[in-house]
Amino acid sequence: MKIIKRDGRVVDYDRQKISTAIEKANKEVRGREKATKEEIKGIIEYIEELDKKRMLVEDIQDTIEERLMEIGKYELAKRYIVYRYNRALIRKQNTTDESILGLIRNENKELAEENSNKNTMLASTQRDYIAGEVSRDLTNRLLLPEKIVKAHQDGILHFHDADYFVQPIFNCCLINIADMLDNGTVMNGKLIESPKSFQVACTVTTQIIAAVASNQYGGQSVDLKHLGKYVRKSYNKFKTELEEKYKGKLSKEIIEEMAEDRVKAEVKAGVQTMQYQINTLMTTNGQAPFVTLFLHLEENDPYIKENAMIIEEVIRQRYEGIKNEIGVYVTPAFPKLIYVLDEHNCLKGGKYDYLTKLAVKCSSKRLYPDYISAKKMKENYEGNVFSPMGCRSFLSPWKDENGNYKFEGRFNQGVVSLNLPQIAIIADGDEEKFWKLLDERLELCKEALMCRHYALLGTTSDISPIHWQYGAIARLAKGEKIDKLLFGGYSTMSLGYIGIYEMTKLMKGVSHTEPEGKEFGLKVMKYLKDKTAEWKKETNIGFALYGTPAESLCYKFARIDKEKFGTIKDVTDKGYYTNSYHVDVREKIDAFDKLSFESEFQKLSTGGAISYVEIPNMQHNLPALETAVRFIYDNIQYAEFNTKSDYCHECGFDGEIIINDDNEWECPNCGNKDHSKMNVVRRTCGYIGENFWNAGKTKEIKQRVLHM
Repeated sequence: MKIIKRDGRVVDYDRQKISTAIEKANKEVRGREKATKEEIKGIIEYIEELDKKRMLVEDIQDTIEERLMEIGKYELAKRYIVYRYNRALIRKQNTTDESILGLIRNENKELAEENSNKNTMLASTQRDYIAGEVSRDLTNRLLLPEKIVKAHQDGILHFHDADYFVQPIFNCCLINIADMLDNGTVMNGKLIESPKSFQVACTVTTQIIAAVASNQYGGQSVDLKHLGKYVRKSYNKFKTELEEKYKGKLSKEIIEEMAEDRVKAEVKAGVQTMQYQINTLMTTNGQAPFVTLFLHLEENDPYIKENAMIIEEVIRQRYEGIKNEIGVYVTPAFPKLIYVLDEHNCLKGGKYDYLTKLAVKCSSKRLYPDYISAKKMKENYEGNVFSPMGCRSFLSPWKDENGNYKFEGRFNQGVVSLNLPQIAIIADGDEEKFWKLLDERLELCKEALMCRHYALLGTTSDISPIHWQYGAIARLAKGEKIDKLLFGGYSTMSLGYIGIYEMTKLMKGVSHTEPEGKEFGLKVMKYLKDKTAEWKKETNIGFALYGTPAESLCYKFARIDKEKFGTIKDVTDKGYYTNSYHVDVREKIDAFDKLSFESEFQKLSTGGAISYVEIPNMQHNLPALETAVRFIYDNIQYAEFNTKSDYCHECGFDGEIIINDDNEWECPNCGNKDHSKMNVVRRTCGYIGENFWNAGKTKEIKQRVLHM
């Protein structure tokens, strides 16, 4: 028999521990109230005769109390309960020491693998993680209701970002960069006026990004269309200077050509400024800013020509990459890039198809950008096209007092994710039981999300002036509460979900790609979406259904459920659950069918969703990529590409990455051993993810991969 400890560890059953615990309580009672050795032995044998493969520590303790009562040892049972309670208090006194010391000694592997963008060897990163461990400890012991903490530990749900819950800060946002650039902003008590040139606008933008990242814990997005006017300002400035200097000496056409050349050079320098500053700045989170650049050409934009120049330069520089410490061009993690497909650039003869061809070329080498279909997004969001917050979380449409849609300057309050396979495991094919249990657990999720909301309620704008006072989100007065921005759907709260595939497999015996399974999967998705709408109506808070981005959570839930329920074919035996509504990676389905199928689920996951497809040998397969991009435009809102080939970003090698004798990933071409700078395909099924189990021929190793 295996015993599941409170922290999730699995240990061997030890009958002596039961005997020791009862004996300690025995010392607190007299005479007949004491349990004899035979009675203690009888309790132990009763537990062993249950013949369970696994038992929770709490279940064993409950059984001991019940048996003591049954044999009439009421006083002893009371003492045992007190002993048990005192042990719980001792456990709650301090849960951070070992995790923090392990971090400093670089022994805390869980933290080391938690975020591939953070290097736990760095003092600045350790400082953030130490604060996070203290926050998580206080959150679990004092701030969250005990039932939410237990639900999180038992894998019923996941309370995201507990390491930041102590502070009244939020998740992710769309920066209102237009307001901040046009009307100026303030950073570190210094006034930053509206830029007069594109180069300065780029510098200010990156400083804003860094300040925003240091005062929240999730991703942020910037729509680059607001920088077009500053390219125009630079052009006009150059033209005026040239006219004053060469008036009567050079023709108008030559002056304009010289101005164009200067502005092209400034666009290149400005984009380079953004790329290098984003990748070299270190925020107080101990990492580069998690920022997404939204590349969107709007047909009626008066600065569309200038914005096309900016987008072209952004993609060119991403294709080239950034030199690492040994001078080799590598793929930077940030900024993420999202490219919008529209009628004029969807590779059907549009004016800006040349940009999309460049984007596809970049995707083939760097796996960026991702693609959003303006056509499909307008269908799902009341005719609007806008960036996700970070890379996946979408806002709901919201109108201001003048009836105008507003997306920039809005944010997400927090995320709680639901473990759907666990519900199906317990239901064991009984649909009535499934829906009843789903309702119970959704209420837990709602309560957990409301804890997020209450943590922000009453916060004043002084907590983060860059957000609340100087334009990133709002321009509130000093000391003004942010409460009005928490209601009415202005900000969102996200209900995440994991494992539609496994849930359907358990309940219907087939994948959700089969007709019967699809019907059930969509029914559950619609129910979850309707539930968030019900919560929104009830509370006046913008709840939304969110395809959870945390690939690591797919492993956590699967690990917990395997420990609790054992190995279940096609469910816990894989070591991971399938993220959100995605098709299981082992299913034989081509890229186009996969995108078409998942598009139906994306429509219901309006709080955030993304799909991905794998294209083999992408660098040598541009026609296939272009075909896929055209397909994305017509069929699905949001998609990204992965490759079925290993790839080293140190040297560009796209053969198989090996596992060396030291159990490390190693590029056979250049010797690179930094797994954050390589893409490695999961050998058994072709899955490429942020976390994965590599089932090689001789060794197993868990590693984190930068892309995904």
